[in-house]
Amino acid sequence: MGPEFKVTPWEVSGDIDYDILVERFGTSHIDESLKDRLAGYGEMHPLLRRNVFYSHRDLPWLLDRYDKGQSFFMYTGRGPSGHTHLGHLMPWIFAKHLQDLFGANIYFQLTDDEKFLFRQDLELSDTRSMAYENALDFLALGFDPEKTRIILDTECIHSLYPLALKVSKKITFSTAKAVFGFDNSTNIGSIFYTSIQAAPCYLESDREGKQVPCLIPCGIDQDPHFRVARDVAPGLGYPKPALIYNKMFPGLEGGDKMSSSNPDATIYTTDKPKTVKRKVGKAFTGGCVSADEQREKGGNPEICAIFKYNYFLFEDDDSKLDELTARCRSGDILCGECKAELSAKINTFLESHQAKREEAREFIDQVSFDGFRW
Repeated sequence: MGPEFKVTPWEVSGDIDYDILVERFGTSHIDESLKDRLAGYGEMHPLLRRNVFYSHRDLPWLLDRYDKGQSFFMYTGRGPSGHTHLGHLMPWIFAKHLQDLFGANIYFQLTDDEKFLFRQDLELSDTRSMAYENALDFLALGFDPEKTRIILDTECIHSLYPLALKVSKKITFSTAKAVFGFDNSTNIGSIFYTSIQAAPCYLESDREGKQVPCLIPCGIDQDPHFRVARDVAPGLGYPKPALIYNKMFPGLEGGDKMSSSNPDATIYTTDKPKTVKRKVGKAFTGGCVSADEQREKGGNPEICAIFKYNYFLFEDDDSKLDELTARCRSGDILCGECKAELSAKINTFLESHQAKREEAREFIDQVSFDGFRW
């Protein structure tokens, strides 16, 4: 991706320029006319209104077909290598909004095979265990159990493998090397893996015996997998999946992406109130060295992790966000106050989420694809 930043399905680093990503990946911006069109189906989600979901592939095409009475299904997922954090929740929260808006079925793929193949420190027993925990977080968001199915790759492989084989037959090794950067040291499981991630794009088309459009809400870092999936779809007789991409959820240290590699700068869904308060208390802000200086000069919300958390997930009201911005710039509010308010918001959210997470244990088997049991 160049010296300034790197974005791949397995690594995101540096200061990301999302406009450059659109150009390099060949996606399209979600412009105001497309936002207006989406607003015609129901209330616009803050993540869309604020350009957190900012880019797409073939979204107007999908909506054209929906307007003509053709339903679509959705697909998203998680690579289970650890506990779920707020950054993982963000695309799922938006997917839940889309399911409510369009009444779409959704498949949630847990790629326990991927994490086993790409992480030398993980066994299949580890990735399966984490998959279960991650699935609870997904279900806790309130997806319609009648329209939602959980796919664990190693359990549902008899459904995925025939589709993955069709995909793999269309992908050359030179394409895999060019898209993913594989070399002679890459294990052959990793080289094959993208075929497995592509398979759910075609599940409903394959099962219904007709072309059923698919919409994938996900982070822009996952685009390489789905570029490949889209390239091979016509040759297999399936529609190209449409995608809607989000920017990365920020870390508390001020970086562009929350990362499990820095647990102290990451809020997990299982964190306790004291842990949240401690982590938020250490967060990077746009404040001055001293309270007196900040009252005089004001703060800089553009670089502040606390402000970004409100912007992304914890303040839906634009007028309140504008007020917070003005108070920060004027020095009317200090970083300690903002941190205390954000800690309270996060803990209120997590208290409810953790209760729903426990409830999900009671019905997780009911939404498992192909009827597998955890």
